[in-house]
Amino acid sequence: MREQNELLLIQEEEEEEDSLSARVWNESKKMWKVAGPAIFSRVALFSMTLISQSFAGHLSALDLASFSIATTVIITISFGFLLGMASALETLCGQAYGAKQYHMMGVYLQRSWVVLFLCSVLLLPMYLFASPILKFTGQSNQVAEKSGVVALWLIPVHFAFAFQFPLQRFLQSQIKTLVIAWVSGVVLVVHVILSWFFVYKLKVGLIGISLILDFSWFILVLGLFGYTVCGGCSDSWTGFSIQAFSGLWDFFKLSVASGVMLCISIYAWESMITLGFFAATGVRVANELGAGNGKAAKFATVVSVVTSLVVGLFFWCVIIAFRNQIALIFTSSPPVLSAVNQLSILLAFTVLLNSIQPVLSGVAVGSGWQALAAIINIGSYYIIGVPLGVLTGWVFHFGIQGMWSGMISGVVVQTLILTVITLKFDWKKKG
Repeated sequence: MREQNELLLIQEEEEEEDSLSARVWNESKKMWKVAGPAIFSRVALFSMTLISQSFAGHLSALDLASFSIATTVIITISFGFLLGMASALETLCGQAYGAKQYHMMGVYLQRSWVVLFLCSVLLLPMYLFASPILKFTGQSNQVAEKSGVVALWLIPVHFAFAFQFPLQRFLQSQIKTLVIAWVSGVVLVVHVILSWFFVYKLKVGLIGISLILDFSWFILVLGLFGYTVCGGCSDSWTGFSIQAFSGLWDFFKLSVASGVMLCISIYAWESMITLGFFAATGVRVANELGAGNGKAAKFATVVSVVTSLVVGLFFWCVIIAFRNQIALIFTSSPPVLSAVNQLSILLAFTVLLNSIQPVLSGVAVGSGWQALAAIINIGSYYIIGVPLGVLTGWVFHFGIQGMWSGMISGVVVQTLILTVITLKFDWKKKG
């Protein structure tokens, strides 16, 4: 009798393990269905700007510096803020999709267009007065003047953000990420071909390169918009609605909270991977909460955090293992190689921490507590990270290593607070 009971217990444990394994596998497939294409599309879009920079570098050093400053300073600010604002759609559209309220998704999309377009207009002075702003920050007159000209010609890209980011979130919420990936991939190829032809064959200057980037972004917007309104989203897009102009203030507050939550981040190629997990987590959590399944949303969070952490550990190991060779890809200068080697350890831990924090921010987006997350992000960055960076970098004379260490401490605090809130989150009540 005792042996039979032991066998039954062993069998139940094995069934639970099998059940857990199956659940993890199923959730991982759902997550990667969003994360994989999301990562690819973000890398493709980010690459368009880098490709334009590389072609600018073939013109002159001044052209490269001017284009790089215009894109990494002016464009990045509006990119980060508008991308964050569009994340409000991950909450609203994700939960509407989970609740099968498909008709409201199109209304939310149109509200997002209205709000982001108005905010784009408010951000326009950054582009119009880019030259004096850059001069004020210490740039040389020559670089600041030319960067200001580039910024003016990149205004169409700025407004393209206001339409592309909501379309991307709208389609992501319906797990139509492959469409985004395909369109992004095609546009990237077109962008490379056009850039090569116009720079090497037609000998266009910096203005021509800027116009090509404008054109590529609007082709991207038209591609996603065409798919949406021409039958690709027949359930969620029922045409333009006057409802888009109601509830704008509440939508604006949620969008601004999302924008503040993300805009303090610095976007680079490696960030596109974590932003992919951010998107996937937001979609999965919002879908499950919208369907009233808080337990599944909690499980999706655990799987996303663990998966992203594993990816972060992989890159941590790569950086640690090849820390003495990383800089050789870019330079052979001994002083630069030495400086990069000294910073590689900090880079490795930054990558590791940034594999967790965006996923927890995705939970905030999916469950609708962006405002709290925004306060945490600002506090961690400006109250802890920046002061500690200044203290260790300048007061204690640790230089760039001290500044970076201080900034990392802000990310550590931010991650810990978001972790505690996520652990204490009432999934049953929210579901």
